Amino acid sequence: MFNRLKPYFIKYKYYFILGFIFVVFKNFFQSHSVPFMNEAIDALRPPIPGAEKTVYAQLAVFLSDHWGVRILFLYIFLFVIMELMHAVFLYAMRQTLIVASRKIEYDLRGDFFKHLQKLHVQFFQNTQTGDLMNRMISDLSNVRDVLGPGIMYTANTIVSFVFVVPLMIQISPKLTLAVFIPLLVLSFAINRLSKLIHVRSQKVQEKLSDISSLAQENFSGIRVIKSYVREMFEISRFRSLSEEYVMLNMDMVRVRGIMMSSVILTIGLSVATLLWFGGRLIALQEITIGHFAAFNFYLAMLIWPIIALGWVLSIFQRGSASMIRMNAILETQPKIKDDSGVSHVTKLRGKIEFRNMNFSYQDQRTVLKNINLSIEPGTIVGVVGQTGSGKSTLVNLIPRLFEVPKDSLFIDGIEIHRIPLATLRGHIGMVPQDNFLFSDSILNNVIFGVDESVMNQVEHATEVAQLRSNIEEFPEKYETIIGERGITLSGGQKQRLAIARAVMCDPKILILDDSLSSVDTRTEDEILSHLRQLMQNRTCLIVSHRIQTVKYADMIITLSDGEIIEQGTHEELVSLGGVYADMYQRQLLEEEMETLDQ
Repeated sequence: MFNRLKPYFIKYKYYFILGFIFVVFKNFFQSHSVPFMNEAIDALRPPIPGAEKTVYAQLAVFLSDHWGVRILFLYIFLFVIMELMHAVFLYAMRQTLIVASRKIEYDLRGDFFKHLQKLHVQFFQNTQTGDLMNRMISDLSNVRDVLGPGIMYTANTIVSFVFVVPLMIQISPKLTLAVFIPLLVLSFAINRLSKLIHVRSQKVQEKLSDISSLAQENFSGIRVIKSYVREMFEISRFRSLSEEYVMLNMDMVRVRGIMMSSVILTIGLSVATLLWFGGRLIALQEITIGHFAAFNFYLAMLIWPIIALGWVLSIFQRGSASMIRMNAILETQPKIKDDSGVSHVTKLRGKIEFRNMNFSYQDQRTVLKNINLSIEPGTIVGVVGQTGSGKSTLVNLIPRLFEVPKDSLFIDGIEIHRIPLATLRGHIGMVPQDNFLFSDSILNNVIFGVDESVMNQVEHATEVAQLRSNIEEFPEKYETIIGERGITLSGGQKQRLAIARAVMCDPKILILDDSLSSVDTRTEDEILSHLRQLMQNRTCLIVSHRIQTVKYADMIITLSDGEIIEQGTHEELVSLGGVYADMYQRQLLEEEMETLDQ
């Protein structure tokens, strides 16, 4: 499950190599400072007859003879020097391994976000936003803990045992064996408990995703919640999820508590064994008091790695569960991407051809049937039809927001799969039904998707969208912050801002998907008048349920149950007396009724 992290380890391999070197030096100086403390204690007592001097004692005697320093002070001096070096390499160890984990976290978060940007629209329709945010923040933090503290403490524990255990055996093999018997039992218990933590960690992260999703939906839909007086109901839902989250967390805490208690109990048993068995060895003069003190220090040096072992295993299990959740997203392949045989076309004129187009969504429901349509550059096309007739689906296929059947859609005579996505979408300006505005200034929303070279066209774009006069009325004008999803703007202002954003792209193909529904008739006429001038030699598709919006189009198509049932100009379709004519007459009657009511 951590195989995906291999490229990051390779990228920062020098951090890890240096870090492991520092781990070795840190433990070397820490473990080899203790013998000097041992010799200092033994120097306070008369020497045992016939006892051999250790290499540390021989070094101290040599330096004492040459420097003329008392042997006890020399032991203390050497002990302090060793501990100072221990502290230096401890700092260096953390500055390499922890920094490496932070850098990998940064790269992995960026790659995760980049991967999400490549995924198809259907993926986001079927995945909760809060869940994605939780994976990118909480799960990634758990993975980072594995890469930083997890690896560092694991390496430190292994190296500590490598250095310390031989020194303990050197003092007394029997005492070492007695002290380590409880630790062997502990290893079996930790292995069992760590598996339980893994399962519980996965459940905790999934529940946290549910909480994040609910909170995100509530914040986005707060006006609807307040309008329907559903605050208490939503509070109850949130409390219920939070209680489930707490229960799952408490279950994991209990398992972790058992693990840590087992570690502490084992350490206590090892210390008790040291006091009892070590005392006997002193009485039998098999070891000195200095040896006993040194052994005690060695055991103390292993206590934190042993305690950390339980914590690290918990970190690895949480990180493993989180990595599985992240991999589930990272392994999702974008369904819409450039084909291997993509052409190198960089410019498009805007000719659109549908050839025997049949389209179905994943649920196999046929939405478009036998669509044949040719649109020349510079043509304004109106698309009308009842709700659910396939109007939005038709125009969403042009920028390949959904996967298009092979050989059924051509742009400038090129099969759409052979056109690079960046080129295709770079030539299309689209204003969807559910136009999305960012919580930013009006200016930044207008220039979204363009570079600074066209900044001088902002006022022209807002003028085309009939928004400029409204902007001038705002105190901050173009720097006005519009709030999340443009909450401070009216419905019509939101639609006009989205139109201005599309106009700024200077597209060869402009698609307006029912994007004038919240605009009054006079403003709509002015916008369409400006668009007719702007879209000369460009292609424009206008989807609407209002005949008034499309009546001046060069060509109008009527959709019904996914099929084109009528096609022509406004006058031709009215004289035809079909569905379009019925819609037109009905809307005229509705307008007359509204006029009478006023």
